[in-house]
Amino acid sequence: MSESPVSGAREMTVAAAFAGMKRVVPVVFKAGCPDCRGRFELSAGALRLAIGATSRTTFYSFTCPDCGVSVRKPAGERIVELLTGGGVKTLRLHSTV
Repeated sequence: MSESPVSGAREMTVAAAFAGMKRVVPVVFKAGCPDCRGRFELSAGALRLAIGATSRTTFYSFTCPDCGVSVRKPAGERIVELLTGGGVKTLRLHSTV
């Protein structure tokens, strides 16, 4: 089976494909440390999301940039949606089958 170009189709360059796109602004999340009470913004790469079998085992975590303590906070449905939509890496702690 041979493939042939579609009649009348033009080749598109990468520059033309991305010509209408605007600059992408990195997503940042506001967070706070329960130990030192610091308030700061974190990039998606600074957060981790763990999705467990129940709401009690679903949480996000990060290291406080002010005091260095490891912070773990519960994540409800809305938080999970925001973090995953913002590009935070996710670990599933249970099977989805």
